[in-house]
Amino acid sequence: MTTTPPPDFDRETAVHAQPGAPGSYDADLPGAWKVGQGINGGVLLAVTARALSAELGTAHGDRPDGHPDPLSVSAYYLSAAAAGPAVVRTETVRRGNSVSHGGAELLQQEEPGAGPVARLRVLAAYGNLDDQAGSVLADAGLTAAKPPALAPVEQCIGSDAAPAEFRAESPMLGRADLRLDPSCVGWAVGAPSGKGEMKGWFRLPEDRAPDPLLLLMAVDVLPPASFDLGMIGWAPTLELTAHVRARPAPGWLRVVHTTRNVAGGYMEEDAEIWDSADRLVAQSRQLARLPRRS
Repeated sequence: MTTTPPPDFDRETAVHAQPGAPGSYDADLPGAWKVGQGINGGVLLAVTARALSAELGTAHGDRPDGHPDPLSVSAYYLSAAAAGPAVVRTETVRRGNSVSHGGAELLQQEEPGAGPVARLRVLAAYGNLDDQAGSVLADAGLTAAKPPALAPVEQCIGSDAAPAEFRAESPMLGRADLRLDPSCVGWAVGAPSGKGEMKGWFRLPEDRAPDPLLLLMAVDVLPPASFDLGMIGWAPTLELTAHVRARPAPGWLRVVHTTRNVAGGYMEEDAEIWDSADRLVAQSRQLARLPRRS
């Protein structure tokens, strides 16, 4: 009997419980998601969140499924992660009837004999998105959020059109099917719009529908909004808080990243993720360091 292998993203972000070590999970961080000097921050968030899903999704009280879905995740990025083995250590802070809280730390061994180095620390609220009643936009007049205006997928610019030097530093461009709106790709030819906006379509190349863990990766999947301001280079995340609002419908995701305040060597970057049913399914805000000028 043959078994179907898991989709690439699930394999790349898989965690495995350590025997005899409750709350600890082994992971193998994927080099295919490297960008700049480390692994993409959204992938690190997805790996850590998967371990928390395993921990908080266990039976509790009268809930046989526990709380498997991330609702709000706040992460501090402490050091650049490298491809290879890692450990996620989780902590159950509180279990409730509708929401549970947990913490987690992603660690890697840098040198033989030395202690592990923390890459990421997370505090999160988990629930069950199937408990959410109605549509995100069901109550007309109670939201000002509107789906982003994007050119059709076939008119957007794929990752293969990125400058060669950028592709060389970002293998993840070969892992994500990204199609940037033509309005925000001028930076690639030295003509950024100056709006501080990145937007486009996103999906995985494998046949895998989006889910809450993929949404956590998607909030950090586009090039930094600073590129659209003419600041090209690695923009490492210091802190990122993501809110997952609903389980996404199958199909392309529309992603928008914007920044309104660039000062003191840092920028805030807001993200919205919309699904194929025109629902705002995830939001985030992060603080990132601006690319260092040579």
